[in-house]
Amino acid sequence: MNRVLELRGEHLRLRELRADDHEPFTRIHTHRVLTRYLGIDRMDASQAHDTFARALAQPHTHPRRKYTLAICTPDDDAFVGTMGLLVEDYGSNAMLTSLVLLPGAPVSGHGHEAGRLLMAYGFGYLGLHRIWAGHRSDHHHMARIMHAAGLCPEATLRQLFHTQGCWHDVTTYATVAPEWKRQATARELAILDGADSVSA
Repeated sequence: MNRVLELRGEHLRLRELRADDHEPFTRIHTHRVLTRYLGIDRMDASQAHDTFARALAQPHTHPRRKYTLAICTPDDDAFVGTMGLLVEDYGSNAMLTSLVLLPGAPVSGHGHEAGRLLMAYGFGYLGLHRIWAGHRSDHHHMARIMHAAGLCPEATLRQLFHTQGCWHDVTTYATVAPEWKRQATARELAILDGADSVSA
């Protein structure tokens, strides 16, 4: 099993999904507004249930390629959002995926920190060299989040995915391990060096 026990930042924590996260996870994936900018269409309850079951099984796969983690506050274990990392099948690359916070989440304004924690884990424990992310090109405030996560603009991929009945361009960002490490915080470097996160 390849389980991430906890990644702790200044304003939020990432942990593995648990069975009791089903309701808020489903709320996100069936919500018309919260799924608006994702690379998938809004799900019905059955589809969200199946997606949740697959996410719960991720730590039991080998090699593990998908990391769908719950976002929590530093002092409360309640699920307030989700963030993912998808390790690609070639090279030493991965993609950050699906940052979503529930409305009114106490960690609002700090979503970029979830990405930074996952990058520290990816560059450290997973030994990745390059991590990238993207957002729909019409999702304008995401550029600020990408920069805060330490990612640099790369390209616009034309009509990359089809949701809500039309094709969408995606703006991509990336960083590589040596560059990102130079601007990592002490807390992130501790995760990267394996001193502040444990996998089993």
